[in-house]
Amino acid sequence: MYSRRWVLAALMAGVAVPGCAEAPSRSPRPASRPGSGVAGSGGSDAIVSAAGLGGTVGFVVMETASGKVIEAMNETVAQPPASVAKALTGFYALDRLGANYRYTTRVMATGPVQNGRLQGDLILVGSGDPSLDTDRLGDLAQALAATGIKEISGRYLAYAGGIPHIDEIDGDQPDYVGYNPAVAGLNLNYNRVNFEWKRGGNGYTLSMDARGKRFVPAVSMANVSAVSRAAPLFAYKSGQDRDTWTVAQGALGKAGSRWLPVRHPEVYTAEVFASLMRAHGLRLPDAGVIGGLPAGAVLAETRSDALSDVMRDMLKYSTNITAEAVGLTASGAGGLRASAAQMNAWLAAKHGVQGQLVDHSGLGGGSRITAFDMAAAFRAARGGMLPNLLKEQGIRDAKGKEIKGHPIRVVAKTGTLNFVSGLAGYIQPPSGKELTFAIFSADTRRRDALPMSEREQPNGGPQWTRSARNMQGQLIRHWAAQYT
Repeated sequence: MYSRRWVLAALMAGVAVPGCAEAPSRSPRPASRPGSGVAGSGGSDAIVSAAGLGGTVGFVVMETASGKVIEAMNETVAQPPASVAKALTGFYALDRLGANYRYTTRVMATGPVQNGRLQGDLILVGSGDPSLDTDRLGDLAQALAATGIKEISGRYLAYAGGIPHIDEIDGDQPDYVGYNPAVAGLNLNYNRVNFEWKRGGNGYTLSMDARGKRFVPAVSMANVSAVSRAAPLFAYKSGQDRDTWTVAQGALGKAGSRWLPVRHPEVYTAEVFASLMRAHGLRLPDAGVIGGLPAGAVLAETRSDALSDVMRDMLKYSTNITAEAVGLTASGAGGLRASAAQMNAWLAAKHGVQGQLVDHSGLGGGSRITAFDMAAAFRAARGGMLPNLLKEQGIRDAKGKEIKGHPIRVVAKTGTLNFVSGLAGYIQPPSGKELTFAIFSADTRRRDALPMSEREQPNGGPQWTRSARNMQGQLIRHWAAQYT
């Protein structure tokens, strides 16, 4: 049974709002060396002990220039990296695809256009762009309308062969969480659909839409109904080209909205594009999804931002679908595990880093890497673009509050799963004596024991995460004071 507080938190958790790196000179791993202080002295070991996280805490901090390890604890214990894995994906993708790589979504025609009538099929062609949203799709619709097409004689088709279709990133997540959608060659709004509800005199009005800032097209391929039950909060049923949801009516309250994941993104994107085209006077039939792309002429297209900018946003907002789509594009593999295996092989061959990742986002709890190897990868990336794409974290005081105007910068990638927390990056003092670090904390027994119903909002999870992050901040402040 769910508590009212948990139900409301779960409903609103998805609320809708609009150069080549140098390989490291790998030295033998040193023996584990905990912090310089004794218990109660404020050294690294005391900081870890005071956090009381349970499970395993592993960290390493090294001089970026030389690779000399300054402090380490459990640095050779492989742990889940959570979203810190996205930094490895960015490192990999930028090397394989280049910083200026752009995804292109096109509209093609298999015949000529005569007097506003297309004599052939109209095809929406995806390349795997994870950043395509409704507003940019609306601009593509406007560009197609500018060609003068008002009618088609053939079919309306959707081709999503740029990357393979993946039903969901991680099968151990609840069905309804928006951060675990499908991945495909046609993606839209991070493959999420907006579910909105309002209570009136005759019950609830429920709707699904693909809202952007400028366009809010309704969606019919995903539908939801409210039912009288205590649990589960949401139930999902997949149909042919259709997502069907039910929600526990008693949990809805007066009004609200949240994003739900889309499992048929090719159909979703094609339907929204057709809806946008109706505003320009072109009525398209239901789309058929095709596995092969016929010859044709390009009528209109939209391009993503440069990959470097896509990666910056991914690292800032930690979007799982971006990591998976970009990783699949970079590897050319037919599935997530195969793609992650290729990235693991690249890390080992080019940089001597031993990772056992199962995906590109870190969402899958089966991924493992040691703090030493993660720090070694960050050190290898120091000569490329990755340090400039990471989010600034800042130095924090004993209460976890950022110290404004502190002369030392910290740029890093965070990672969080249930009872898993990671942070890796660079400590950059004015002196130029930069440090590279990685910190992993994981209570995997506690995580693995969670039933599915508690995996979005586990009891004790937020408090554990706050303790882990506070510990990370104290370690960084200690290292910055002692070694920069």
